[in-house]
Amino acid sequence: MPAYQAPLRDFDFVLNELIKIQDIIPMLPGYEEATPDIFRAYLEQAAQFCESELAPLNRQGDEEGCQYDSATKAVTTPTGFKEAYRQYCELGFPALDCDPAYGGQGLPKSLAFPIMEMQCAANVAWSMYPGLSHGAYSAIHAHGTDEQKAAYLPKLVDGSWTGTMCLTEPHCGTDLGLLKTRAEPNGDGSYRITGTKIFISAGEHDLSSNIVHLVLARLPDAPKDVKGISLFIVPKFLDGGARNAVSCGSLEHKMGIKANATAVINLDGAQGWLIGEPNKGLACMFTMMNAARLGCGMQGLGLGEASFQGALGYARERLQMRSLNGAKRPEQPADPIIVHPDVRRMLLTQKAYTEAGRALAALLALQLDIEDKHEDAAVRADAADLVALLTPVAKAFLTDNGYTAANLGMQVFGGHGYIREWGMEQLVRDARISQIYEGTNGIQAIDLLGRKVLLDQGAKLRKFTKLIHTFCQQHEGHAQLGEFVAPLSRLLKDVGEITMGVGMASLQDKDEAGAAASDYLRLLGHLTYAWLWARMAAVAHDSLGRGEDAFYQAKIATARFYYAKLLPEAEALKASIKSGAKPLMALDDEHFAF
Repeated sequence: MPAYQAPLRDFDFVLNELIKIQDIIPMLPGYEEATPDIFRAYLEQAAQFCESELAPLNRQGDEEGCQYDSATKAVTTPTGFKEAYRQYCELGFPALDCDPAYGGQGLPKSLAFPIMEMQCAANVAWSMYPGLSHGAYSAIHAHGTDEQKAAYLPKLVDGSWTGTMCLTEPHCGTDLGLLKTRAEPNGDGSYRITGTKIFISAGEHDLSSNIVHLVLARLPDAPKDVKGISLFIVPKFLDGGARNAVSCGSLEHKMGIKANATAVINLDGAQGWLIGEPNKGLACMFTMMNAARLGCGMQGLGLGEASFQGALGYARERLQMRSLNGAKRPEQPADPIIVHPDVRRMLLTQKAYTEAGRALAALLALQLDIEDKHEDAAVRADAADLVALLTPVAKAFLTDNGYTAANLGMQVFGGHGYIREWGMEQLVRDARISQIYEGTNGIQAIDLLGRKVLLDQGAKLRKFTKLIHTFCQQHEGHAQLGEFVAPLSRLLKDVGEITMGVGMASLQDKDEAGAAASDYLRLLGHLTYAWLWARMAAVAHDSLGRGEDAFYQAKIATARFYYAKLLPEAEALKASIKSGAKPLMALDDEHFAF
């Protein structure tokens, strides 16, 4: 498998030509010095680190895995992981977009997101250690007291401490209202936390000197269901270095991401401190969960890119059969498989999904920066609404498509793709979890349709579709863009009608929304990608003749492929949504098997 190479030219295209960060980011208070030159320098440094340090550890980490010592309850990460993490911290990457008040560099998320993609593509299991830490930083920064921020954030920012989020228990996953972990007051402002958490990514390891667990638990007088959940900081080591009563009971035996320690965490009266208000912990945890959902999307994106690079390199070199239209390499015994239409279908599917996903990630990162820094409250609110609407799309659509891309990459290799030494089957195994954790993609779909679209009668959706409508109006009649604008306009109209139909049907039967949700998310994902590909094609057309014509022509050709070969899935999705809930709910439970 070819060595990973960061797609720096495509990052430059998306950031500077498509969303034009140079016109927006330096105008935001606090980001005045975040110029394209700063972006370029950081991206090049991150690329070098990911290519030379992380990528070479990827397959070795999968083979070696994490080692658990049942006597000491300690976990050792694979060879080279600790050294790579130390170098990562020395380069200052944990502090990249963190608050300067706590040692952060205060740079935009628009820069952090492409660096996150590179880490995921190079070594997704390793990337989860700093990724979870950043989520813990975000939750404490948003909801912690001044004392908690002073105690924990500097260590999380410099990377000497890492973080986790502890939600899931053996008897409850998505339904956190069922959790049983208890928090009892100690009388000194702290609490005794008792319970068991499972599936805790980066829950125990040897990369940092302390691990800060963010734990959901119930107070003694807590209401039932999710209304009675509180959030607590539970460090592995207390002030003075004493070991807290929190330990790793075991490591999960997993299909993929074997180099990340997915731990069972036992809390046996561990000392913890409340974050935020009592019984309001789920709202606090959502700060971290939303970051994790976007992080999952970046995993799908990165793994799709890694698989595409591997498949493309192989397809250019692997000789098999002759082109249907005659030999392309007559001096060779056969042609490279990239000449065959079906191989090109697989490669172009990977390319189209990955490049559109990169554009979506950049768009969301920019909106997060605007939401955080813009001086106009109305602009901040619009950005927040766009992020809220598209976060479940980013989590589910990027990971579904990333898994598709990883599978296609393995298929391009044929029998060699099934062999571990080539590295392609690892990408499939690693990508599969991204569709499951941080809320399965079905849960993301319910969140999108139920909470983000129907709950506010489509207000957030209308803000988004207005952007697409405006683009279509601006480019209506454009001779070179008609092949994109016309079908995009039709799909935009269809999505409006579908949304109205599902909304009306769900007033009579709530199962209608549940039945439509997954198809609806994928439909909205295709609308989003179609809009982004039309925008990328418009930029590419405007750039022809200024140099790099091959790059821009490739963008236009990939946009055409997306519209011709991938977007037609929207027709099937519309038909499925219109069929309603009855085909799903008509069969009695006892009749599923005989």
